[in-house]
Amino acid sequence: MRNLYTLSISLALCCALPAHAQQKRTLMRPVTVSAADQKMNAFVKNLMAKMTIDEKIGQLNLPSVGFDVTGPILSQGVDQKIEKGLVGGVFNTYTPAAVRKLQDLAVQKSRLKIPLLFGYDVIHGHKTIFPIPLGLSATWDMSLIEKSARVAAREASADGLNWTFSPMVDIARDPRWGRISEGAGEDPYLGSLVAKAMVMGYQTNSLGNKDAILACIKHFALYGAAEAGRDYNSTDMSLIKMYNDYLAPYKAAVDAGAQSAMASFNDINGTPATANKWLLTDLLRKQWGFKGFVVSDYTGINEMVSHGFGNLQTVSARALDAGTDMDMVGEGFLGTLKSSLKEKKISQSTIDLACRRILEVKYKMGLFADPYKYISEERAAKEILSPNNRLDAKVVAQSSLVLLKNDNQVLPLKRNAKIALIGPLADNKKEMIGTWSAAGDGKDAVTVYEGLRRIAPQMDITYTKGANLIDDPALLKLIIGYGATIETDAKSPQKLIDDAVAAAKKADVAVVVLGESAFMGGEATSRTNLDLLPNQKTLLKALTATGKPVVLVLMNSRPLTLEWENDNVTGILETWFAGTEAGNAIAEVLVGNYNPAGKLTTTFPRNVGQIPIYYNHKSTGRPYEGNIADRYKSRYIDSPNDPLYPFGFGLSYTSFQFTPVTLSTKSINPNGKLQATVTVTNTGQYDGEEVVQLYIQDIYGSITRPVKELKGFKKIFLKKGETKTVTFNIGVNDLKFYNAALQFVAEPGDFNVYVGSNSRDVSTAKFTLTK
Repeated sequence: MRNLYTLSISLALCCALPAHAQQKRTLMRPVTVSAADQKMNAFVKNLMAKMTIDEKIGQLNLPSVGFDVTGPILSQGVDQKIEKGLVGGVFNTYTPAAVRKLQDLAVQKSRLKIPLLFGYDVIHGHKTIFPIPLGLSATWDMSLIEKSARVAAREASADGLNWTFSPMVDIARDPRWGRISEGAGEDPYLGSLVAKAMVMGYQTNSLGNKDAILACIKHFALYGAAEAGRDYNSTDMSLIKMYNDYLAPYKAAVDAGAQSAMASFNDINGTPATANKWLLTDLLRKQWGFKGFVVSDYTGINEMVSHGFGNLQTVSARALDAGTDMDMVGEGFLGTLKSSLKEKKISQSTIDLACRRILEVKYKMGLFADPYKYISEERAAKEILSPNNRLDAKVVAQSSLVLLKNDNQVLPLKRNAKIALIGPLADNKKEMIGTWSAAGDGKDAVTVYEGLRRIAPQMDITYTKGANLIDDPALLKLIIGYGATIETDAKSPQKLIDDAVAAAKKADVAVVVLGESAFMGGEATSRTNLDLLPNQKTLLKALTATGKPVVLVLMNSRPLTLEWENDNVTGILETWFAGTEAGNAIAEVLVGNYNPAGKLTTTFPRNVGQIPIYYNHKSTGRPYEGNIADRYKSRYIDSPNDPLYPFGFGLSYTSFQFTPVTLSTKSINPNGKLQATVTVTNTGQYDGEEVVQLYIQDIYGSITRPVKELKGFKKIFLKKGETKTVTFNIGVNDLKFYNAALQFVAEPGDFNVYVGSNSRDVSTAKFTLTK
């Protein structure tokens, strides 16, 4: 038999670029197929030989099947379709009883007994809810992030599920976009590490494990750059920006072994992602080596009709040909592919390839060997919301909290202090678990009031609501329409404020818990105003007018514009939506049992007019350097350029002193390395953690380069008075970027190294990369 060779294709756009930009192709070693893969290939080939065209197309069909406490509520005709082999998987169904009912239809009543996939939005926990993903990333702790996904996988798999539509790895630099809550923020380096950790947590080392579930990379690709921060909107960017700033986390998830990916709603270079062959075939499969299957987003195929891309038959054929293998909900594949095949608009081999990809993943998951491997009432009873899982959720939640301001060391609270606990989110179970907590139940959550009572029972606490969560009638109607239960107090808004002010006057400190409803974040929740809601801000102003110290505890799905709050309140603690154990975690931080160490992974703007704003921006030919007399510079006339809180920012109850960064050498060649070193001392009165961050700037390049880029970080623990030396190794790979030809290169020249506690507060050193 002839040796088989594969072409080495770089991350450059080989067939999409003009000839002068294409990379040279080199022969690699012969392809070898493992014994396990040979066995899988033989099994799938034999199975497909028995399948009709209808059954093959059926594997590409993913309907939604809801359910209630008595079991699944089958959408019209879905039960018959499962029996006929016209369904490859379902989503929105879980619990062992509900899943068993559907799997029985597939493996007992269908002709070929092909098991179903069961998918669900397990985004930041299943029943035990962890912080929203934006909060998870603020831990800067990949072991904790992986653990959160591991707990989610154990619970979900015990509840009958085998597939999650997570992680969302979209880079997002516009907090108006509600789905910024689902990702790791604005940085591709950090986002790549988080993507890898989530995939490893879900899939473990083998999809065959009973407590592993199939990860799904989404939204492929560039969805986080939707224009105007408006959900489902178009995305338009250069290839250089795409490669340098947005694609890395998707690639990291592929490299980590993710076996499914979800096409995004937006278009890319004029073609919707769901039917973008360059994206789904040339880039994802040929260049990156992705071996799994691609699923559309919810009715994503049908929605290409509204994109102006053709009728349902046309867009379904184009999606399949581009590399979308499974149709979520829309049933465009089921209803049109057979006709398209007869009309020769698609080929039999294209249908076969999509079917094969799905069957191969089912095989890898062990579903053909045991279709019921995820169905165990005993394991569900033992695993779901276990004490250990809740403890893990509390630990992760503590690590996600970010201290933004702490004047006069108002925090931690003194145990003998009189506390006025105020706010519509201070004792509101429903809101604790945040957006995308699909299977979570707020009844299982701990509120801040409950947490303080539990953690510090001796503390004198008076609780008053202070304001309704939402007073605006139009917004209230919209949010309730989304499914929220927002209670409006019988007291008038002024009476609520009067009661809160009276409580604050009698207290030593007012702790005010404000922010968004959980239903104001996530999908379809784009906002143009990121201030606290007017009624909440009115309350806050009344409390600060008392002269008492005011600590603002924020719960929100995105960065808010907090310029007034930063100028007027004494302390600010960002808690995101911290999950089932939110109240316990927040209480532990408020009373000082845990020293906050979270760091922002997304920039907080001063106002919406600065958006998009992110730390690793390009410089301009006329950079503004703070001199207000410099009229013709890149600046605003009504606002500073700099953000309120920069990327990587977060305070501690203690203080850390950094020495200036030193380099082991002033120059390296392409094969060399250097070390950047700082010494960090805990100069405060508390033990604590600090995230030491390394940034690099390529001063001169063949294309314009960012002012700095995160290239490393280390989270260290220091006892009070302790000193540690932190060293980063810097090699040529840390200096590489995609040039105008999309070649991944490091160019000789000068580089700045920055090390500090965030992207703004750093010391600098310089070195040269020689030819």
